[in-house]
Amino acid sequence: MFSITALRTSLFALWLLAAGGGIVVISNYQDRQGSVGSTPEQWPAVRQISLNHDHDTLVMFAHPQCPCTRASVEELNRLLAQCRGRIAAYVLFFKPGQLPGNWTKTDLKQSAAAIPGVTVRDDPDGMLARTFGAETSGYVLLYDPRGRLLFRGGITAGRGHAGDNAGENAIVSLVAGQSTSLQGTPVYGCSLLSQSCSRRGASQ
Repeated sequence: MFSITALRTSLFALWLLAAGGGIVVISNYQDRQGSVGSTPEQWPAVRQISLNHDHDTLVMFAHPQCPCTRASVEELNRLLAQCRGRIAAYVLFFKPGQLPGNWTKTDLKQSAAAIPGVTVRDDPDGMLARTFGAETSGYVLLYDPRGRLLFRGGITAGRGHAGDNAGENAIVSLVAGQSTSLQGTPVYGCSLLSQSCSRRGASQ
């Protein structure tokens, strides 16, 4: 029979294994990249939003109920503060057509609307998201005044992870007219075109 000491040691070892497994699962979840569709290299013919011919145009696609996207909105606020009026910015919130308008009225949308210089709009049935190849909440695009795609990707280093990141730095450099070899980054967030925002939204 096991002694009390041996039993305690075994239980402690099992606890360590379980804790370690949980850490790995959380880490994998935070680092799991979202899926991305085909994004047009030239600004498409759309009527809902307009290309700015004086400044670069930034478009962020967001799921109104995605908790991961709070960090993306925070980073957008910091990014625009650094660029000081040199970006025309949109945040487009996915809205299934059959649901009432208040479905998108969340704290996340209010936070985006409170950012100076940002135009917030609903994207019924994700029509614009499909046009621009956005499949993951937090996906960001930057086009120059001639409609040429400069950047695509995310502006966080992981799911729900606010702070310095390569995507934000690349956009700031591009807007300032500086050269950068980085034209895209991974995007982290929930599946954009889904009524429910879940952890299954990211690609495996």
